[in-house]
Amino acid sequence: MKFGKEFAAQMVQEWQEAYMDYRKLKSILKDILRFKQQNKAPPLAMAAAAATNGSLKRRASLYRAFSGLTNRYKSVSPMKNNEDEVILVSSVQEGDVEGDYQTMFLRSSEVGGEFELLFFRRLDDEFNKVVRFYKKKVEEVMAEADELNKQMNALIALRIKVDNPGVVGGGTDVVDLIDNGFSSNSSPVAHPINGGNHGWTQMDVIQEIEMSSEGISEEVKEADDRHFRPASLDVLDHVKINVELETPIATLRSVIKSSKSDLSFSRQELRTAEEKISQAFVEFYRKLRLLKSYCFLNQLAFSKIMKKYDKVTSRNASKAYLQMVDKSYLGGSDEVTKLLGRVEDTYVKHFANGNHRKGLKTLRPQAKKERHRITFLYGFFSGCSIALIVAIIVNIHARNLLKSEGRDQYMLNIFPLYSLFGYIVLHMLMYGGNVYFWKRYRVNFSFIFGFKQGTELGYREVLLLSSGLSLLALAGVISHLDMEIDPRTQSFRTLTELIPLFLLIAVLSITVCPFNIIYRSSRFFLIRCAFHCVCAPLYKVTLPDFFLADQLTSQVQAIRSLQFYICYYGWGNFRERSNTCGESEVYKVLYIVVAIIPYWIRFIQCLRRLFEEKDVAHGINGLKYFSTIAAVAIRTIYQHQQEKTTTWLVLAAVTSGIATMASVYWDIVVDWGLLNRNSTNPWLRDKLVLPHKGVYYVAMVLNCVLRLAWMQQVLGIQTVPFLHNTALVAVVASLEIIRRGIWNFFRLENEHLNNVGKYRAFKSVPLPFYYACNGDKSMMN
Repeated sequence: MKFGKEFAAQMVQEWQEAYMDYRKLKSILKDILRFKQQNKAPPLAMAAAAATNGSLKRRASLYRAFSGLTNRYKSVSPMKNNEDEVILVSSVQEGDVEGDYQTMFLRSSEVGGEFELLFFRRLDDEFNKVVRFYKKKVEEVMAEADELNKQMNALIALRIKVDNPGVVGGGTDVVDLIDNGFSSNSSPVAHPINGGNHGWTQMDVIQEIEMSSEGISEEVKEADDRHFRPASLDVLDHVKINVELETPIATLRSVIKSSKSDLSFSRQELRTAEEKISQAFVEFYRKLRLLKSYCFLNQLAFSKIMKKYDKVTSRNASKAYLQMVDKSYLGGSDEVTKLLGRVEDTYVKHFANGNHRKGLKTLRPQAKKERHRITFLYGFFSGCSIALIVAIIVNIHARNLLKSEGRDQYMLNIFPLYSLFGYIVLHMLMYGGNVYFWKRYRVNFSFIFGFKQGTELGYREVLLLSSGLSLLALAGVISHLDMEIDPRTQSFRTLTELIPLFLLIAVLSITVCPFNIIYRSSRFFLIRCAFHCVCAPLYKVTLPDFFLADQLTSQVQAIRSLQFYICYYGWGNFRERSNTCGESEVYKVLYIVVAIIPYWIRFIQCLRRLFEEKDVAHGINGLKYFSTIAAVAIRTIYQHQQEKTTTWLVLAAVTSGIATMASVYWDIVVDWGLLNRNSTNPWLRDKLVLPHKGVYYVAMVLNCVLRLAWMQQVLGIQTVPFLHNTALVAVVASLEIIRRGIWNFFRLENEHLNNVGKYRAFKSVPLPFYYACNGDKSMMN
């Protein structure tokens, strides 16, 4: 693989704009090479160079920024009295602060020198951009390290207080901390009474662990004791704690009073604090690793591009420039490397009981391996499913079941039972396709959804689950194609009629199964998000929660199928394939309610976000869902009328039209970020993931058409006379699921690009302790 592709593949996608633009610099080198190939006549070239020597020098100055009269140039690559010297790299300084780097090209008088001047100007721009970004990120991790330092001070003190309730005071009274390999630094907040060395930062606590490790000599330990002291318990007098789990009860309690409370010194409190700080260390370590990778990849990219420059121009400029790179902050800074070692030591000692392998396994989760058996199984299940579909079609045609007397009875009673599994399988297939294209176009969906690293399902796993479920459902269908009632008992076989119920119970049992089988982590993640949706607005709304609620709005017919299951097997006569669900007023009311529930969840989620974030857009989004609730209720009432009136038809059409137009606009403009008039891509957005712009236009048109198809069906307009009405409902419901699958891709693409624009590559980790004198400043973002 060429370096350019490998470089792009290993980028942190949210930071991609902060990396060196290797492709742009390479294109300039191609221009230089093309110019040299077109100008191979040395005599004429030298003559032209002599004639335009003065103009070239003037043009060369245009490519160098004016440094001012007070700036000083610090020569990183001292100019030697050597005819082979090509460049002189300097650092512009303002006072004592080191500024940007500038490269002086010393061969500007040669033919084609302006191209090389342009190359070095672009090279300097890219290098300064990388150094500025790297400096900023290092400063951020240093600040976070200092915050973790304070958190560890409080945690160690809390551990001592909980394990030894009789211990009071601080200072040298707490001697077991050193025995545990940890010695806390003195800080202005941690030791307000005893004093000490103030202003220590940057993971001093972690550094003390290394100083007190087994591999250090006694002399070093004695010298270290003169500078470091055991953790003081006085820190507990100046911190508050927020370790209460987010539950509906806790949310209601926080409305009445602040959830942040004083320490109670309970073991549950200690355990929760340890879990939060442990998660913070894992995320912090991941950030450090990615930052180190960013540094290494950019250094490698500058090395590659300079060697390519030497090859194209037959010069020897890479050595001087790479020496500057090595001496710069990018190449000479070692804060990240040191922090990596200190974080490892801290985590192993205090969160893994000294087990180095266990600690590193948590800090460095292994990438999920692709297994051939998964590919084989989903291929096998898919093939079997296709064979069953063919068998069902042949069976229906051979037995002429479409003209059977029991056709209507089967479509009204059995078809809705199996269509539930069809909706689920179709949605899983769409999600599998989404995962495939997200990965192909490097949309970081696992970070956006907040999946634990290594547990996210790939498209193969999703296809395996969907093909397995389709195989079971189709096997049930082919064994349930009996249209003839037993003339002797005037009933169908009980076991056959219970197949859909058995299949539903099996699916629900596997979903909630507590054992570590069939992707337990993903199943529990789904259950947790579903529970948050049901309990809305008592939980803080996160992207996975409202994303799942949006999926449920496209599964209204599946939810109604669940309602039919309860009615059919609870109050219907399933042995005779008959039910009176449609005649029950309670069932009709619930038919409306269950369709409203997903939209109601999204409505109150929008209200919760409006209350927390004070963003009017969430209120407008809530009004959109409220209009959909009104439209669904009115058109469902219209559908169930015995004698349909014009008034209800007009109300249903108007409310459905308003809701549809509002939804289409929100989908395309807000959720997808398209239809931007001033965009560089006409009526799209400035940044696109897909290389073909036509896909976006097709997606917008499909979204409009499928929204209108959904509105047309619910108004009861019969457009396909040869289809049974129940089958038509299923077809239109499937079109809505397909529309949602298309929406999913572009919605997450837009979210990913927003993260890229803000360089947001890490999730926020709340820390348990906050200092009373600093407010909430110790909460980690």
